[in-house]
Amino acid sequence: FLLSGAAFAFHCPADMKKIDDALAQNPELTSEQLAEVRTLRAEGETLHNAGRHQESVDTLAKAMKILGISTM
Repeated sequence: FLLSGAAFAFHCPADMKKIDDALAQNPELTSEQLAEVRTLRAEGETLHNAGRHQESVDTLAKAMKILGISTM
């Protein structure tokens, strides 16, 4: 269990970077979609910082889906 928790801990920053990189490319999304991605990104970072890594990964995956980023 501890190993899987550590894996998720490192997964979160990688996902946040993917989201940040995609946002830097000015994706063609509605203003509502952009707002949702930014909200999910911020929530994912907050969860990561609180040690709630699985919830962070799940939240960041929602943002990545909106951006069309593969989660695999």
